[in-house]
Parts: sequence; C-alpha cells; structure tokens
Amino acid sequence: MDLPLSPSTRARILCLLLGAVGGGVFYLLHLPLPWMMGAMTFTTVAAVAGVRIALMPRVRMIFVAILGIMLGSAFTPQMLDHLQYWAISFLWLALYVVVTTYLVRLYYIRFAGYDDVTAYFAAAPGGLSEMIMAGSAFGGDEARISLAHGARILVAVFILSFGYRWLGGYTPASAITVTSSHPLEVADLLWLGGAGFLGFFGARLLKLPAYALVGPMIVSAGLHVAGITASRPPAELVAVAQIVVGSMIGARFTGLPLRLVVRGILLAIGATSLLLLVAVGFGVAVDVTANMPFGSALLAFSPGGLAEMSLIALALGIDAAYVSSHHVVRIFMIVVAAPLVFRLLRRKG
Repeated sequence: MDLPLSPSTRARILCLLLGAVGGGVFYLLHLPLPWMMGAMTFTTVAAVAGVRIALMPRVRMIFVAILGIMLGSAFTPQMLDHLQYWAISFLWLALYVVVTTYLVRLYYIRFAGYDDVTAYFAAAPGGLSEMIMAGSAFGGDEARISLAHGARILVAVFILSFGYRWLGGYTPASAITVTSSHPLEVADLLWLGGAGFLGFFGARLLKLPAYALVGPMIVSAGLHVAGITASRPPAELVAVAQIVVGSMIGARFTGLPLRLVVRGILLAIGATSLLLLVAVGFGVAVDVTANMPFGSALLAFSPGGLAEMSLIALALGIDAAYVSSHHVVRIFMIVVAAPLVFRLLRRKG
C-alpha cells in the first residue's frame, strides 16, 4: 500500500525535482554555472508563480558541507607565499563593507521608503539568516530584510555568471565538471569525510556563521595546505550540491506575495548594481596595491553569498581559495560588527 505524502514532503520533493530539471536544461543549453543557475531559475519562477516548494533542511546541510569540502580543496601549500597580499586585500575589504553598507542603507531609505532599522540590516552585506535575526531583534521588518538579501543573491548570481562568461571571456573550468586529477582512494575518502564531519559539528559547536559550509571548508583547507590529501569530492556530488544551493535560493520566495517579490527584485537590481560598481573600484585598488588579478578581486568583493560566489569562482577557474576566504571574512565582519555599530548609531541618535 502506497503511503500518502504530506504536503510538506511533496513541496520538498517538487523543489528538488524542479531544481534537477532546471540544472539539466541549463547544462544542455551550455549556459554558465548550469546546475546552480538552472535550479535557481526554475525554482524561483515556480515560487513566484505560487507553486508551494520547500527545501529539506537536512539535505541542504549535507550538500552544503560537501561544497565546503570542495572549497577547502582549492587551498594549496603554494598559497602561503601570497598571504601578505591577501592581508592588504582584507584591509580593503573592511573599508568596502563600511562604504557599501552606508550607501545601500541610504538607497533603501530614499528609494524604498524603508525605516532605518530595516534599511540598515537589509544593506549590511552579511549572512542572510544572521541579518534577519539581528534586524528583527532591533524591530526591523523581517520579511523585507529576508527579501532584500535573497533577491540580492539572485541578481548577483545572474549578473556575475553571465558577465564573466560573456564580457570577461572566462570559460568553464574542468575542475567543476570532471573528476579530480588525484584519484580518490579509501584514505582520501576518510580524510574528506572526516573533514566534513568534524568541520560541521565543530563549527556548529562554536556557533560560527554559515557553519555547515565554513567548518568543513576550514578543516578541508587545513588538510590540503598540509599536503595530507590533494583530492576533492566527486564531480557528481558537487553537481548535486549546486542543484541544492540553487534550489535553496528559489525556495526562499515561496509564500511571498507576487507584488512584494517583484518589487524586492527590482530594488535588488538597483542595490546590486550599486554594490557591483563599488566592487569594481575596490577591485582596481586591490589589483594595484595587492598584486591580485582584477577578475579574482572583483568576485571576492562582489555582493553575493559565500556558497554562490565560491561556486562561480570554481566554475570559471578563478582562485576559489582567495574568493571564498574573503566572503568568509566579510560575513564574520558583518555578523560581529553590524549589531554593535547599530547600537552605537542608535545611541547617538
């Protein structure tokens, strides 16, 4: 006898099916970053059209951890020679966070009519869940903060994926589509699996932001920098992880009124364009002062999510270790500083 599926289970299965179909269609069309972009597009359209979709939290955590292991494999012993340049780049990143938060906050106040709390936490380029929690704690509009960050990531992924491919001349790298040049042996599987397990639970215990991704990435990076392993997860698992990450973006819009979503995306186009213009300026500054390629610096300073921007770097053969480390540092800066700065600003009126 077939067991009837609950509405929530159907919504989760439908979300993954739509994501897989979208990824397959984009792959056949040879579009950039097909598995994530296709999943993101199909699930977003479905959610905006009123289809009830949702993502399985445990499935998402597992594949985000796999993506973290993959990002950690981009770190190599040779990168230690460039750390002094990374330090300069991190200083520019701190200034970038201050400038963009100020400008985008003004944008949301002037053009969207948001109150000061909502505008501030919608503008701060930190982790989505962390900014929602902090903003709601100070009395901000949780739905608008969530929509601002979700739509920003959606717009940034589209602009950067197609921009780098068509305007920048970048072509997909084999690292994201074929298996590793280092065959996976039993010992490698144990090391990578251990990195995912220890990184996930260790980062959760330490209450790190984006712990499912950051923890496995840090442990995997340590293993690869130390030369213990040079392998990465199978390409098939990474493709599925991209589908899950893309589907997660689209599923965020489920249940929101169409008018609110459309307005949020239109506002996000303006905010993201502003952020990217500032990122271009900082990318030039990093290119000149820190001897880092402009293409890498621009992606490291771009206003997308950690997982999404790192996937673009992997797909285009850009230095994923440099890009992902900057987005991790940016999230830490915002998560720690944003509530403290807001309290200070409120106290001063």
